[in-house]
Amino acid sequence: MIHNKYFDLIDQSYYFPQEGFDLEKDQLIFNGIPLMMLIEKYGTPFKMTYLPKIGDQIKKAKNFFNRSIKSTNYGGRYFYCYCTKCCHFSYVLEEVLQHDVQIETSSAFDIELILNLYKQGKIDQSKIIVNNGFKTKQYLENISELVNDGFENVIPVLDNKYELSAYESMMKKPCKMGVRMATEEEPMFEFYTSRLGIRSSEIVQFCKDNFTNHSKFTLHMLHFFVDTGIKDTTYYWGELKKGIKTYIELKKQFPSLEAINIGGGLPIRNSLGSEFDYKYMIHQIVSMLKEACEEEGIDEPDIFTEFGKYTVGESGATVFSVLEQKQQNDSEIWYMVDNSLMNTLPDSWGISERFILLPINKWHNEYRRVNIGGLSCDNSDYYNTEAQNQQLFMPAFERDDKEPLYLGFFHTGAYQDALSGYGGIKHCLIPSPKHILVDRDVNGNIVDTVYSEEQTAKQMLKILGYK
Repeated sequence: MIHNKYFDLIDQSYYFPQEGFDLEKDQLIFNGIPLMMLIEKYGTPFKMTYLPKIGDQIKKAKNFFNRSIKSTNYGGRYFYCYCTKCCHFSYVLEEVLQHDVQIETSSAFDIELILNLYKQGKIDQSKIIVNNGFKTKQYLENISELVNDGFENVIPVLDNKYELSAYESMMKKPCKMGVRMATEEEPMFEFYTSRLGIRSSEIVQFCKDNFTNHSKFTLHMLHFFVDTGIKDTTYYWGELKKGIKTYIELKKQFPSLEAINIGGGLPIRNSLGSEFDYKYMIHQIVSMLKEACEEEGIDEPDIFTEFGKYTVGESGATVFSVLEQKQQNDSEIWYMVDNSLMNTLPDSWGISERFILLPINKWHNEYRRVNIGGLSCDNSDYYNTEAQNQQLFMPAFERDDKEPLYLGFFHTGAYQDALSGYGGIKHCLIPSPKHILVDRDVNGNIVDTVYSEEQTAKQMLKILGYK
């Protein structure tokens, strides 16, 4: 018997079903949600967010850190911060804040978001708020206003040596401060050192010059972030060791230093073949901190992380219909979908990010190699490889089939809406798709609602100045 159905291809290539993905007859199930049910109800294209996945991710990471802290008898605590820049929407923050999570900000308007949450009673003034990024004048002023208005646990992280003097003139109350250490980039990167943070060779002296016996500010946190994320590689563990070494050197000078912030970067799955040993990597981080501090005879710091993509990425999906298939030469077949990939999934175009791409139906059809084409007139509006640079295969179908082929890009919940300019002008004036929120009630039943309808021509023309 020849096994040439799409299901056979997946079954032979990966462990399937797997977390988040299952099959019911010929149709894909995403986190227990029958996607054909949503397609029949709402049509395509649409984006969806499965809200319970956000809480599941937070609980999973917190459990791994807390178990490692307990098993190693680690002396510090763990604080999970949500990195708001990954997805600022209210439905995400409301879900995140149900799980005892702190907040990390990146810009001046982020502070307005914090104040809005406070006015709605979603947070109080004891919430830990870590302020990262390069600080514009407005950002500096907004952070200072938070402190002056009584927020007790604001931690501005100094990104350069000149930021502190601005706070000295703007802040009227004492404040805990953090400093960011610039990390070295991967050997093959275009430059050697991150543009963010203070040079590692200068950071200790800077702190000595500015925090010794300071009347208003105390050094509380050392922050560093390895841009490629948390990976089981020699490069990552080497950069982590450098950060820990700097923390120890500063701790000996400043007893007030109590926290180390390793930033974000916990990976998410971008392929059915992605496997990450979260338990091992997190245990290694905790163990390395524990061992280094014990060797130097200092207390272990509180551990802060700023997981954004990990928090929301796997909650998102983007679903299309295949409008047409085109055979452009003897070997290239194009499946044309009903929106632009550049507009809806800008990372797929901008940085060649790969997402999990699966058909929603027709799993028992034969498979063929294809290219996925978007609606825009841009030559770059396509998707044609899997995460490991493998060729892309999808079910074959006939043009006169009663039911179209539906495709889903999965784990698209982080950054894509912000980078594509949610609700703004799109390339070729192709509208933003409908956005659906999917949740479960207290009995576990599926509850789906429309967060936003598909963008209209009138909305776009108004932005463009047409009356």
